[in-house]
Amino acid sequence: MNTYERLDNGIRLKSGTETTEITFLSEDIVKISRYTSRKAPELAVTLGEWNMKSSLTESDGIILSTGSLAVTVREDSIVFSAKQEFLREVHHEISDGASQIDYMASGDGFYGLGQHQGLFNYLGNEVVLSQRNPTETAVPLLVSSARYGILWDNASLSKLKLVEEAGYASIAYWAERGPVTYYVIRGNTVDDVIAGYRKLTGQVPLLPKWAYGYWQSKERYKNQAELLQIADQFKKEKIPLDVLVQDWMYWGKHGWNALRFDEDNYPSPSELASQLHDAGIRLMLSVWSNFGRSTEVYREFSQKGYLIPGSLNYDPFNEEARRAYWARLQELLKLGIDGWWLDASEPELNKPIDEASDLGIWSFYTGLHDSQTAMGPGANVVNAFPLMHTKAVYEGQRSVTDKRVVILTRSAFAGQQRHSAIIWSGDIHHDWGVLSGQIPAGLNFSVSGIPYWTTDTGGFFSGDPSTPSYKEIFIRWLQWSTFTPIMRVHGTWYAKEPWRFGEDGKQIIKSYIELRHRLFPYIYSVARMVTDGYTMMRPLFMDFDDRQVLNISDQYMFGPSIMVCPVTAPSTRRRVYLPKGNWYDFWTGKAIAGGSLIEVDSPLNKVPLFVKEGAIIPLGPADQSLSVPVSQLELRVYKGDNAEFFFYDDDGETYAYERGEFARVPFSWVERERKLKIGDQQGPFKRPNMKIDLVLVREGKGAGKDEGQPDWSTNYEGKQIEINL
Repeated sequence: MNTYERLDNGIRLKSGTETTEITFLSEDIVKISRYTSRKAPELAVTLGEWNMKSSLTESDGIILSTGSLAVTVREDSIVFSAKQEFLREVHHEISDGASQIDYMASGDGFYGLGQHQGLFNYLGNEVVLSQRNPTETAVPLLVSSARYGILWDNASLSKLKLVEEAGYASIAYWAERGPVTYYVIRGNTVDDVIAGYRKLTGQVPLLPKWAYGYWQSKERYKNQAELLQIADQFKKEKIPLDVLVQDWMYWGKHGWNALRFDEDNYPSPSELASQLHDAGIRLMLSVWSNFGRSTEVYREFSQKGYLIPGSLNYDPFNEEARRAYWARLQELLKLGIDGWWLDASEPELNKPIDEASDLGIWSFYTGLHDSQTAMGPGANVVNAFPLMHTKAVYEGQRSVTDKRVVILTRSAFAGQQRHSAIIWSGDIHHDWGVLSGQIPAGLNFSVSGIPYWTTDTGGFFSGDPSTPSYKEIFIRWLQWSTFTPIMRVHGTWYAKEPWRFGEDGKQIIKSYIELRHRLFPYIYSVARMVTDGYTMMRPLFMDFDDRQVLNISDQYMFGPSIMVCPVTAPSTRRRVYLPKGNWYDFWTGKAIAGGSLIEVDSPLNKVPLFVKEGAIIPLGPADQSLSVPVSQLELRVYKGDNAEFFFYDDDGETYAYERGEFARVPFSWVERERKLKIGDQQGPFKRPNMKIDLVLVREGKGAGKDEGQPDWSTNYEGKQIEINL
């Protein structure tokens, strides 16, 4: 055994030119740093060294323990255990060049790692961690069904290979550039593991209320008049709309990504934003990280050395460059822009090659990987480009206003959740296979600790809405999108506003947008749970201790109560696995016993949805603006077991909730006594009184989107009420 040095919260060992530091950051999180001449740059992790004490004994190795987690260091391995061994590092090769670490790991399922289309349980697969449109994002967090996770804080191109062996899984981690720091996170649940990841890398800010509504986007709306016409048509059709998105090329004569509007097509952007706001609609704007040579912003950034050498892309690893980038966006913020679409945030896809026309045509190139950044060689930090890019915008906006930040971007790295970042799955096509692959991609991304994820509903490369085949796939896609963290429609080739799909298609689409609004009290309350450590879009293994669910990639829980079973083939029936326990069919109210595989009807106007018994779901009006406090709730109780739910509210716009300005109302159902308890409001946020209609769900009552006939009604004024039924 090599000699070691005792640290306050761990040990340091040396072997030749190599140093290994093992330090505890909490009872359930331990950090392993292996390096030779330099330590790895730590971009993902923001948690400083905690003074977490651990005991040390020497018996068959050096044993460090907090009581919850023990690490045993031997000549040939590092063993991690919590009552029983769950992970063992068995081999490592560390250098400033390529590095590799091999593990023996417990668990029958392994998830996370960002977004990789069509893959769910990674056991038996090799995964490359890189940022590539349209399918790949690199978040180096691997989560085991055995309730632990490994976070590698290394931003170089990386690769993992997971092989099932007799009684364990073999994991080989390779990074193009060393050294390597990794964290082992242990929990009693998968939620605990994700909470540990966020303790390390940052919590999730609450998005503004409007972000949880319906987004309409396309490539592209071409002028101010068209945007206002679209908003007006939604109003005429009586279809809720919360966000309109202006895609690229609005800069016109000013040059590629000039970060200003062409006055010929957008004569008054501030008036545009104002009129949309008056209609209850928010405006998101596409902004890029590279600039045409003819633009003012390019000239400024070039003169000041803010560009990555040899490219037209600013260097987000340069703090001064980040501030300069935000200064340009701040001028747009003053016009009334509500959210930022950071398009093409992959480090390898950012170089316009048609310099003469300045049209922004791009191609793959070696890019950041072979360049220098303010933090050194690009190869060392290439996967962290989107993290630093979103940092520029999030920290910039937080420094000048209390208005909540909303960022939509296409790539992600560990820690990006702290920047109010929503990730979408890239420029995908519109076929059933792609739709099917989106679901496990979104589930794994959620398990990666970054909860806000979305997709180009109907595919970026769209079909013709007038054709029955595309209408069917779009409706199925939109039904699923209703139950994703962000409900967003976008694409090219054809417009995809609801009225483009014929009267029958429009009515189905409208009904799901209305259902999204009906569910808003539930969704926003779950969003606050996310800010407190929860995950909204949940693979079944997170909630059910059932081996059957480890490989189910086409069903999931949306929040604690609703199981979503998307239809991903041209069919009017699908098979559904109901985990053990009793369930309710959302559309009929019929109770169904779980623990088996069933076949359910799924006509084009219905996506199969099931609610766990012992659930409370608050619903609001279908036509209510999300900017207006909820004043009427339909409280659906799914009997059969005790239930509780915390309804949450705040101003929906600012960070006052971080200062304690919010309201929580606890609802609980006591099954044995058939009693509903509504507790005192918690928190000082002043909100209007609420009319509450209680509906006990049963077959034919409290079912579907429409309002149910109440079993009991009251006016809630913030004080406790008990109802015996």
